[in-house]
Amino acid sequence: MRAVRIDRFGGVEVLRVEDVPEIGAGRGEVLIATVATSINPVDDKTRSGAIGEFPLPMTLGWDLAGVVVDAGSGELRPGQRVFAMSHQLGTGQGTWADLVALPADSVAPAPTSLTAAEAATLPLIGLTALQTLNWLEVGAGQRLLVAGAAGAVGAVALQIAHARGVRVDALVSKDSQLDFVRSAGAEFATTNPADLPARAYDAIFDTFGAFATEAVVDGGRYASIATQAGPVPDLSARDVATTINQVRADGAGLRELAGYVDEGRIAVRIDSTFGLHRIRAAHERFAERGRDGKVVVTF
Repeated sequence: MRAVRIDRFGGVEVLRVEDVPEIGAGRGEVLIATVATSINPVDDKTRSGAIGEFPLPMTLGWDLAGVVVDAGSGELRPGQRVFAMSHQLGTGQGTWADLVALPADSVAPAPTSLTAAEAATLPLIGLTALQTLNWLEVGAGQRLLVAGAAGAVGAVALQIAHARGVRVDALVSKDSQLDFVRSAGAEFATTNPADLPARAYDAIFDTFGAFATEAVVDGGRYASIATQAGPVPDLSARDVATTINQVRADGAGLRELAGYVDEGRIAVRIDSTFGLHRIRAAHERFAERGRDGKVVVTF
């Protein structure tokens, strides 16, 4: 079978489509034939060595949409369309391969309203958004600020929160993004942090290191996923709980995301699609500015 592997860290030239031995499902695992995947910042950083060195050679990839080959003894069945996320850095199990074996509890039926290419855009960004919102514990009628609401994770977080009845405002980086976040459910949107009301938000979801700490209420919650920006400033004097959230594999979360999608509450965005043989070109496109959506790779 084919797999996208690297045997050294560097630019797109280190990506290789190689023949590797076929695998089977182990105990408690589901064997999936991959139909599509997508590129995330963590894939780009892993390939380049920007987030540290790991044992080589390695198969890359976190996202997966495909078809069940061997369901084991679980609820899924052969031939069923599924999607999943593998924490590739934590487990060493990359998804950029013709066959992928993952724990059954990390796999879920794919949204019925999406193609495999569309479903492959959602696992990592969707679980990041969902798990962070759950930590923030923001509910219907409360106020949430999403900083970076036009980005991949921010846009999903905005749509989920809106679907839950949360009053959502958006901080974005470009004027051209304002119409999009308003259409996705933002009540107020701005590019200027100075426009944000002071101590007005029950919770803040920070995707890029905005650190808009003056905007959160005393006793509120502030979550960041911008690990590269460092920790959130200490707000304990104001009784504000803070965290840097790290995504985890979560089949139940994927089922919830699929429900939002099939109800029309979450829309996905694809910038471009490449065949596996053009994996280097896909990474080159990922590195370009001005993308509107995710870069998908099909098998």
